[in-house]
Amino acid sequence: MAVVDLGEFGADFTADPYPYYAKLREAGPVHLVHTAEGGRLWLIVGHEEARAALADPRLSKSPATVGATMLDERVVGPYLLVLDPPDHTRLRKLVAREFTARRVEELRPRIQRITDGLLDALPAHGRADLVEALAFPLPLTVICELLGVPALDRAAFRRWSNDVVAPTSAEAERTAVTELAAYLDDLIEDKRCSGPADDLLSALIRTRAEDGDRLSAAELRALAYLLLVAGHETTVNLIANGVRALLTHAAQLAALRADFGLLDGAVEEMLRYDGPVETGTARFSREPVPVGGTVIPAGEAVLVGIAAGNRDPARHPAPDRFDIRRPPQGHLAFGHGLHYCLGAPLARLEGRIAVRTLLERCPELALDPDGGPLDWLPGMLIRGVRRLPVRW
Repeated sequence: MAVVDLGEFGADFTADPYPYYAKLREAGPVHLVHTAEGGRLWLIVGHEEARAALADPRLSKSPATVGATMLDERVVGPYLLVLDPPDHTRLRKLVAREFTARRVEELRPRIQRITDGLLDALPAHGRADLVEALAFPLPLTVICELLGVPALDRAAFRRWSNDVVAPTSAEAERTAVTELAAYLDDLIEDKRCSGPADDLLSALIRTRAEDGDRLSAAELRALAYLLLVAGHETTVNLIANGVRALLTHAAQLAALRADFGLLDGAVEEMLRYDGPVETGTARFSREPVPVGGTVIPAGEAVLVGIAAGNRDPARHPAPDRFDIRRPPQGHLAFGHGLHYCLGAPLARLEGRIAVRTLLERCPELALDPDGGPLDWLPGMLIRGVRRLPVRW
C-alpha cells in the first residue's frame, strides 16, 4: 500500500484537515500515512471503522505491545490511556465512582460561579482573547479545585500542560513532564500528611475497593497526571471551537440565542463538527486486524481519526454543515468502548454553562476582525487554537 505523507499538506492540514480526511475516506476507510512529526502509522478515517477500532481488543493501548514506551509513561508511570485490561479495568473501577452523574451535577453551582466571575472581569464592551478570558481558566480552575491543586500553583501547571499536549519541542515536552511528575509527587505527599480533605485526590488516596485494593503512590501520580491534563485541555477546545463555530454560522447562533432549549443539541453538534480531539492516542495491533478490506499487520501503530469519523457522510448526512438541530446520530468525540472518556459528563456540563452564560452576557459577541490569523495547535491529537480574538 502507498504511504500518504500528511506532512506534505503543510499548514493547511493543521488549520482545516477535514477536506484531506474526506479525500482519504473516498479512497478507503484506512490508510498507511507518514505524519508531520515523522512517524509512520495507520490512520482510520471512516466512522464505523473508527468506532469498531475503538472497542477492538486486538488493538492494544499499551506501547509495550510493540516494545516501546511513551515519554510520559516512563516518567509519570502507566496511566489509563496506555493500559489494557485487567490493569485498566482495575484502575478505572477505583476512580469511576468519583465521576458519577450525581457527583458531576453537584459541581454545577460552582462551575456557574467560576464562569460568572471570569465574565465579570471583562468590560461591558471591548475585545479579548476568549481562550485566555474564559475557555482556558474555567476548566483549569474546575479540575484544579476538584483535585485540590493550590491556586498559586496553577500558572505553572498551565505551562506544563501546554507543553505536554502541544509541545513546541521534544525538550520542552520532556521538561514539562518531568517537572509535573515531581510536582505531583510533592502534592500527593502533602495530602497524605495533612489528613482528610474534601478533594478528589485526597479521596483517591483514601479509596479502597471492596476487596481492599487501593491505588499505589505511582498509580496516584499517573492518575492525577491524566486527570489534570486531559481533564481540562479537551474542555478548553470544546468551548473555543464551539464558540468559533457559532460565530461563523450566524443563523445557528441566532437560533440558539432565541431558544436555549437547543443548547444540549448545540453542544453535541460542536463536539461532532469540530471537536477538541482530532485523533485518539495511539493503539497497537496485537495481530493482523482487517479494517474495511485492508489488513493492518501485527505490531503496527494505529491512530483512530475521531475528527475524520465525525465528518463521515455515511454516518452524518451533509457532515460539513454545522446544524445545532441535527438529529442525534452519536459522535466519537469522547471515544467508545473501554476507554470512553470518564470526564464526558463534566466536559458537557462546563461547555453548556460556558456557552449559555457567554451568549447571555455578551449579546453582541463576534469574532474580532483585527485579531490576526488563528494560531492552530500543532500535531494531530488536540484540535484547537491558541487564541480566539473576540469583541462585544
